[in-house]
Amino acid sequence: MINKENVTVMGGGLVGCLLSLYLAKKGYHVDVYERKPDLRKAYKEYGRSINLALSDRGWKALNGIGIGDDIRKVAIPMYGRMMHDIQGNLSFLPYGKGGQAIYSVSRGGLNIALLDLVEAEPNVNLHFSQQCQRVDLQTNKVYLKNSGTGEESIIKPDRLFGVDGAYSMVRYSMQKTERFDYSQSYLNYGYKELTIAAGPFGKWVLEKEALHIWPRGNYMMIALPNLNGTFTCTLFFPYDGEESFSALKTEADVLAFFNKQFPDAVPLMPDLAKEYFANPVGDLVTIKCSPWAFSDKVLLLGDASHGIVPFYGQGMNAGFEDCTIFNELLEQHTGDWHTIFDTFQKLRKPNTDAMADLAIYNFIEMRDKVADPRFLLQKKIESKINALYPEHWIPLYTMVTFSDIPYAEAKAAGERQEKIMAQLMPHIQTEADFDKPEVQLMIKKYVLEDSSDRSS
Repeated sequence: MINKENVTVMGGGLVGCLLSLYLAKKGYHVDVYERKPDLRKAYKEYGRSINLALSDRGWKALNGIGIGDDIRKVAIPMYGRMMHDIQGNLSFLPYGKGGQAIYSVSRGGLNIALLDLVEAEPNVNLHFSQQCQRVDLQTNKVYLKNSGTGEESIIKPDRLFGVDGAYSMVRYSMQKTERFDYSQSYLNYGYKELTIAAGPFGKWVLEKEALHIWPRGNYMMIALPNLNGTFTCTLFFPYDGEESFSALKTEADVLAFFNKQFPDAVPLMPDLAKEYFANPVGDLVTIKCSPWAFSDKVLLLGDASHGIVPFYGQGMNAGFEDCTIFNELLEQHTGDWHTIFDTFQKLRKPNTDAMADLAIYNFIEMRDKVADPRFLLQKKIESKINALYPEHWIPLYTMVTFSDIPYAEAKAAGERQEKIMAQLMPHIQTEADFDKPEVQLMIKKYVLEDSSDRSS
């Protein structure tokens, strides 16, 4: 049954499309406004944010509207991190156990698939090249401008969902209200996307079922597989300094730097210098704000309410989880928009704030710690503790990536585990030390004590 309320989703990206599908399945008539032209008619990879890592929270949201199996057909599983040291030696660190994987997907390809599903949904109308200029929050009027023709228009939805990204115009209008908290913080790093070419007959020249990392302490490069045999590489690099974007001014500079720091990758990147100067440098920003709702009329979701850096692969997954949680509240409180909006932000904000902090921590881990033998040994020991006490010890990465445990709970548990490991690791020099009776007694004491303290 069609609900007669006029619902508008501002933003036709990944989260906006998914949210509109959830709303349509509930019988709402939805108008989706996207500031860019139809991606399907003029699709182009713009040299930034091409690849994404889908994990359990994202799959749960996609499965919630029955499209998970379709997306899996165009996703490549990555079962762990493949580290490349400066000599080109490889070491593999599994993400989980029992075949657990995160999945490499094309941002553009996934967005196109979702747009096709949205267009096929009779309860949804798509409007492209419609840029939000501002929102009059008192009247709920949205002022739009066609980016192609310059034509201006006004709409007045009953409910407005701001899903228009980290630089949301819906949020910008809310920022002008009293007692609106907003912060944005940039890392002093940017990112640039590059390509590892496919081998003969479109074959992958590196292990395709892994996320490849070249950790170099102060910076790193990663590579994710694509269906066509290529890998999308991302260089995370300081803006300034001796080794930085500002220091690499010529093709000779770029080739000398890459040959020194990533020698095993250079022969696989025939267009390295050309791509380096052609592709833009992307910024890495964390955005936090509050409140996410204005009365029972406007609600922010996705990056508009909680932009995070990409180092845990959770930006899209967190946005998709927004849709899962919102849909559950929609079922529990149908028609009571004030309760839905209020409960949504109370449930989600502590968790997305926690995820923002975890994402920055994981940057340090990926660029630096994964090259440290002691860190790798600790991860192996943590995995053994998990196998020994699976109900009492779940590794932080597993909680974040392979479960729907709230992010804030996962972060708190990870902090407790890190304190325990700080006490254990001085007694462990090799993997075999795990089996020493005294080590086993310490593990039992610390792990079960921690579990008992949390349950009491």
